[in-house]
Amino acid sequence: MTVALAGARSSGLPRRGGVRLRALVLIRWAAVAGQLFTAAVVHWGLDFSLPLLAVGGAIALSALLNLTVSIGRPASARIDDREATVFLAFDILQLAVLLYLTGGLINPFSLLLLAPVAIGATILSLASNIALSLLTIASIALLGVFHQPLPWRGLAPSLPDIYQAGVWAGLSLTTLLISLYGWRLAEEARQMGDALAAAQAALAREQRLSALGALAAAAAHELGSPLSTIAVVTKEMLREVESDDPLREDVELLSAESDRCRTILARLSVDPTGDVSDAYTLVPLPALIEAAAQSYAREGIAVTFESGPASDGTPRTAPIQVRSPEVIQGIGNIVQNAVSFARHEVRIVTHWSTDWSEVEVSDDGPGFSQALLDELGTPFISTRQGEEGHMGLGVFIAKTLLERTGATVSFGNRQSGAGASVCVRWPNPVFKAT
Repeated sequence: MTVALAGARSSGLPRRGGVRLRALVLIRWAAVAGQLFTAAVVHWGLDFSLPLLAVGGAIALSALLNLTVSIGRPASARIDDREATVFLAFDILQLAVLLYLTGGLINPFSLLLLAPVAIGATILSLASNIALSLLTIASIALLGVFHQPLPWRGLAPSLPDIYQAGVWAGLSLTTLLISLYGWRLAEEARQMGDALAAAQAALAREQRLSALGALAAAAAHELGSPLSTIAVVTKEMLREVESDDPLREDVELLSAESDRCRTILARLSVDPTGDVSDAYTLVPLPALIEAAAQSYAREGIAVTFESGPASDGTPRTAPIQVRSPEVIQGIGNIVQNAVSFARHEVRIVTHWSTDWSEVEVSDDGPGFSQALLDELGTPFISTRQGEEGHMGLGVFIAKTLLERTGATVSFGNRQSGAGASVCVRWPNPVFKAT
């Protein structure tokens, strides 16, 4: 994992469980309105007898709590995992009280007990979801045993015990299914969002470095002309100043320093790994791969480079590639991963044909486990996750960035000996002649 990725993660990716208070308040107001409407229709519309005082008190308590949590807090305020859990736990208990007063599990609105669980599955942590699920299942179990008669004209219908047990089992199992399945899907979405944010942070860092290189190239170009003039004038002064003149030493120093400046500017102008000026926007693919990999060399690990056409009839000259931050960062992540697992050597082979260009990075380390191969490229999947700051984002970021350039990334193990192999292939290479 690159330092950039660790920095991106520590600098504030979204935390779990945060939700706007306004969202939960609006959901509760909708629930209060629905409960009032249902109670009114049942009591006055259908002429069923309801314990209006108790039912109205439970609904009023929910509305009062909504007003209490809303006063003094901005609508955009976010509440943490614990507050959201308490908020939804109250809703479960309030619904359980209403169902107790109106027939328990026989009441067709008993399905509403699943609503707080479904909401919690999308915004809460696993521990909080388990707590809400257990509270819901306990409420369902109690309602199956203790409840007031179902509001009805005359004698309320009596359902068989086996049917009521089936309702209890169905609601309990559905609670677990919604909680675990919903949380899992929401968690994967959050992980993908975090990983994409880290990828964006790594790419932004590489783009800033590229911008610095472009600035250096522009400075070298702009300073070249005045520096040449200074060098010419200095040489003229050296010819005119006598050897015993007190100014001779100063003129020689000026000449030496101007030569030093010209050397520095020349190095900036001809080093494609140090800038991204127009002359190096398109570079030979092997040179680009070496530039991306050179920063990850490690003592004791030999990094070797090979390049050449894949078959006869292919141009001997290497294809050219856009020197983009995505390629630099993506190949760099793959090479860093290989170097960290290699025992002695990392081989980087660049091949091309008229239909594709390919880079293969292999090492002599333990290789990828078969169980991990199918998951590689997924966020937070790593054999070193949790060790030394590794979060399982390096391969994901490399794959994401390289695919943005049109490449296909595949993972495997070397067929000859132990070690991992990562292949990056671009279709339709561009050669300088074209």
